[in-house]
Amino acid sequence: MKAKMHVFELSVIGQLVSTLAAVLALAYLFARVEVEIEGDAGWAANLPTWRIESHPLLDIFWGGRAMTGYHLWMFSFVGLCFHFPLFFMGQWSLPLEARALASIMLFWIAEDFLWFIVNPAFGWRRFKPQYVTWHKRWAGGAPIDYWIFGALAVVLLVYAF
Repeated sequence: MKAKMHVFELSVIGQLVSTLAAVLALAYLFARVEVEIEGDAGWAANLPTWRIESHPLLDIFWGGRAMTGYHLWMFSFVGLCFHFPLFFMGQWSLPLEARALASIMLFWIAEDFLWFIVNPAFGWRRFKPQYVTWHKRWAGGAPIDYWIFGALAVVLLVYAF
């Protein structure tokens, strides 16, 4: 006979707050790791990895940035990490998938921004298009990707919760 597991459940607001806090903590830690790996050369500029500098699909899906082996494997790793709880619990639904996808989007926005903030070679003052050449399109003081994926993440979270 299997023992009954007691589960502590948060309210919907508690789930949202804890999700956002965990995403921000993970983004901060990952930004610190990436600063150690990349140093002052963002977007894997000095890493020994393959690069595809230009392709029409990069403009559509990658914001015009180069595709690198480093980013392919890191994005895949992070995507799987955010889906791991679904595999671990053996549960899947559209709202859970929306929550995972929104978390991935918010993670990358926060991680990318924090990379500049915690990087001694950049900081807040150098978070500008003239210094951050790998982000091709900016609006309102931030890369357009932040606005697009931030809005999409909000839509997904509203659906998920």
